[in-house]
Amino acid sequence: MINYRIYQNNNSESKGYGKWYARSVVQETLDTQALAEHMSTHNSPYSEGVINGVLTDMIRCIKELVLGGKAVKLDDLAIFSLGLKTTGAATVKDFSVADNIQGVRLRARATGKFSTANLNLAAQYKQQVTYSLPDDSEQETGQN
Repeated sequence: MINYRIYQNNNSESKGYGKWYARSVVQETLDTQALAEHMSTHNSPYSEGVINGVLTDMIRCIKELVLGGKAVKLDDLAIFSLGLKTTGAATVKDFSVADNIQGVRLRARATGKFSTANLNLAAQYKQQVTYSLPDDSEQETGQN
């Protein structure tokens, strides 16, 4: 179930200024350990510790491989690769790593059963009407 809340675009520079949109609401973020614990409850013959070790090694290897210029595809999840954030140079001779490459970005492109088309078919939505403000000081209800 995808929880969402409705918000109004208050950016006067935007074409969508004043219009109402939906934004997904994340209920919880699980770290690698919590994912391993969850996976171990799915009739797995492997313990939480073994699963956590394999996932930790997988993450380390994906980082090593993508930094080596490779893309890594986890079937039915995503293809991981790196992209560059750059600024333009007037000529090829003016281009330099120091001046024009601003950083590296991790790209994750959905693939297989996790592709956008498949997610759209499987998704169910529910409006989250009550939610906590970021500082948890008060509750707010409605369409904010």
